[in-house]
Amino acid sequence: MSPTEDRAGASGLLRELRLRDAIAIVAGTIIGSGIFLVPGNIAGQLRSFSAVILVWITGGLLSLFGALALGELGAAFPKAGGIYVYLRQAYGKSVGFLYGWALLALIHSGSIATLAVAFRIYVAQIVPLTGAQQKMVGVLCVLVLTGVNCLGLRSGKNVHNLLTIAKYLGLAVMLGLLFYGGHLHSLKSSVWPPNGFSFAPRSFGIALIAVLWAYEGWHVLSFMTGEIKHSQRDLPRGLFYGTLIVAATYLLANVAYYSVLTNTQVAHTQRVAAAAIQLATGNTAATAFISLLILVSIVGATNGMILSGPRVYYAMAEEGLFFPIFGKISARFRAPMFAIIVQGLWAAGLTLLGSFQELFTYVVFVGWIFYGLAVAGVIVLRVRRPELDRPFRVPGYPWLPALFTIAALGIIVSAVLSSPVHALFGAVLVLSGLPLYALFVTRLKSKRANAAPKTAPE
Repeated sequence: MSPTEDRAGASGLLRELRLRDAIAIVAGTIIGSGIFLVPGNIAGQLRSFSAVILVWITGGLLSLFGALALGELGAAFPKAGGIYVYLRQAYGKSVGFLYGWALLALIHSGSIATLAVAFRIYVAQIVPLTGAQQKMVGVLCVLVLTGVNCLGLRSGKNVHNLLTIAKYLGLAVMLGLLFYGGHLHSLKSSVWPPNGFSFAPRSFGIALIAVLWAYEGWHVLSFMTGEIKHSQRDLPRGLFYGTLIVAATYLLANVAYYSVLTNTQVAHTQRVAAAAIQLATGNTAATAFISLLILVSIVGATNGMILSGPRVYYAMAEEGLFFPIFGKISARFRAPMFAIIVQGLWAAGLTLLGSFQELFTYVVFVGWIFYGLAVAGVIVLRVRRPELDRPFRVPGYPWLPALFTIAALGIIVSAVLSSPVHALFGAVLVLSGLPLYALFVTRLKSKRANAAPKTAPE
């Protein structure tokens, strides 16, 4: 382990994550509710299977490009905090702080809340619940997993690994049933619509937002760089392999859905996986199995988000840019317990404030502003700090980071055009962190001034 990595691990967090854990965190966190819920939204915008596959490939490539870019930045700065650290290094403390603030206020906590909303929707498909009971189920999902992660990294990662294995075994069974009960002619009829193929950029952009929600979480491993045993080697690998596994799974799932359902049928259901299984098998037990699989998948993704996010708030507090208590590590469990608890309580509250689609629109819009800046940071730091040790370099430089950055700009514009009110709310929430940033900078300067040695009078 390099000296840099030694310093990163000396701050109180334990380096216990191996490559397999890193891959599981990426693959298990990304696949939550998206692949089971958003295909209907996508089919409503895109009228052919060809366009549907194109938008899923586009989302997968963007996520892979982003993962490779973060691999270079994470290997160069192997410490807790991930994107927060990269933004601070590339653009300064203010941009890094605004990302961390947005992460807690909306991006990460909102992702957890969105998953919890999806969880309560599917629980209600199995057990009849009133509206109030559904909301309580979503809140409990967040709070129970928050408690699990308060017990330390080992507890959080073991639960996550177990849920990831169960999730992928279930997905394999689902795909097997769909391919066995599907028909090739059904897939062929969906590839090209009877009235021909028409490309509407606005519809493609709206569909891409839904796809990118399904890929949300490809970056969270970077937050935990300070807990990966061989971070300079395994962070880039974990990001790439984990995202690649998810992209392949998503493409297979869409082929399986469309081998059973037509584009019209997909567009008219919000429970695509359950509808496809019901039609392919005609078995209510199989439908119940899908509901259980979705619940396991959502719980696994929620756990991954709860596990990773507090490492950013911890890193901010360590540098004096957040409340000091967020940087406290539990002596017994070696975890940033206060940060985990606050994130959990806030995310639980967000589950009560919005619908599934409203929440993921907020998350994608605000998140991709910072993802674009972080990946552009690869180019910025190559120019500003050419001497920086880079154990991993992103392939295809500068084209790959540049393409990602341009695509991120397009996604942000598309989100603004499709949901201007949500975009405005997200922007205001991010900028609301500026007064808080000014407070922490003032306190930091005062602390340094008081710590400076005073010159004795002559």
